[in-house]
Amino acid sequence: MQDWLSHHPYIAYVIIFVLVAYVYNKVFRAQQKLPLWKEAILYVLMAIGSFLLLIFQIDKLPIIQCLLVAVGLMLMVRIRYFVEARQKKKQNKVPPAEKAGRL
Repeated sequence: MQDWLSHHPYIAYVIIFVLVAYVYNKVFRAQQKLPLWKEAILYVLMAIGSFLLLIFQIDKLPIIQCLLVAVGLMLMVRIRYFVEARQKKKQNKVPPAEKAGRL
């Protein structure tokens, strides 16, 4: 996979940029919206950073694989939060009489 990605740098660049943008949007993005010009500057800087990561990827460092691991871990955390929220909702639905009997 590493050799194929080093022979296809445009595809590797797009993959790196998409993964970096996903990580930014899910982890580091502020709750409020940024103005359009700040958002544009941010994505231009991410594109420049993605180019630097592409250079490392072509130089045989596993950048794409590391980003995929980061995205996988983020998905695992989101699944965990979903399951915990579902369990909490299920516990809150239990009638008060059953809650008293459990104590």
